[in-house]
Amino acid sequence: MDLRLPSLAVALTALAFTSAAQADTVSLKVMGQPGSTGLIQKNYEAPFFESLAEKTGLDLDITYTPVDVTGVKETEQLRLLKSGLFDIIALRLGQVSRDEPTILGLDLVGQNPDYATAKKTIDAFFPVVDKQLQAKFDTKLLGVWPFGPQVLFCKPEIAELSDLDGNKVRVYDQSLANFVSSVGGTPVPIGFSEVHQSLARGVIDCAITGPSSANTAAWPEETNYMLPIAFQVAVQGYGINLNTWNKFSEEEQATIQAAFDELSGEIWAYSEEIFNDAVRCNVGEEPCETVKLYDLALVPISDKDKATIQSALKEISFPAWKEICDKVNPTCSQDWLDTVGKALGF
Repeated sequence: MDLRLPSLAVALTALAFTSAAQADTVSLKVMGQPGSTGLIQKNYEAPFFESLAEKTGLDLDITYTPVDVTGVKETEQLRLLKSGLFDIIALRLGQVSRDEPTILGLDLVGQNPDYATAKKTIDAFFPVVDKQLQAKFDTKLLGVWPFGPQVLFCKPEIAELSDLDGNKVRVYDQSLANFVSSVGGTPVPIGFSEVHQSLARGVIDCAITGPSSANTAAWPEETNYMLPIAFQVAVQGYGINLNTWNKFSEEEQATIQAAFDELSGEIWAYSEEIFNDAVRCNVGEEPCETVKLYDLALVPISDKDKATIQSALKEISFPAWKEICDKVNPTCSQDWLDTVGKALGF
């Protein structure tokens, strides 16, 4: 009798279990927010994906790469998700809205003047966007959150929005471009990572983003004035390829969804904290705890400018968006009226 046979059997059994375990591991390629956007990516998003396997108890092998490291254009993210080249992407929703304008209904200019209103309107329209992305891009929307109010930074002196007349202004979606045009500015769509250099070279005169992101990317080094009026809240989202999603059981899907719900809720709260702090930091006021202290001139928000933003939703952003969106999604504007419009008493 060959006494080596039991040992061989044990070894083969162990190998079989190892192979089965490896086969059950789900590898996820994740594209994250640009590292240059700052604290949300650094303090919440990156740690979330690094610990997602442990947090969910699922056998996941995650490769996380910020979009500005991949060399991929932000505008291509939905197409990359549909192709399966990435499993999960931190979607730059304003930028990818060129492929799917329904997304813009989350954050039209004038729709979200503050965090409370934004939470109400975005939650209302979320299912509409999710349904469209699943049907058209094989992408399930796992969650959304805002960078926070998007404000104006300018190199030339400005006192109100009408001073944008004749100036070139960086924008990131079509709704914002329409508004800038309405006050006489020239909208220039430029990726976030290119803005600092564009300001330095005079390619643009002004740019719009959140105060924390602008600070992290050193925009105050190339600008002199900040007008902290909220054009939009810059909604971002997490999308997962449907084929990847369907690899998981219903119970596993519920666990993953719960994790993304928790992350989104945490970022909503953190976004408001760092917005208020970054506004102070940019204009040289204390306390300044999250970003660098600069000395931009703070432009007061006039009643006239508040009225201009408020009226923009009905007069500019919704009508222009309706025309574009209904061409690719026939129920687009009506879905918005039934959800966001109802929530706002539009």
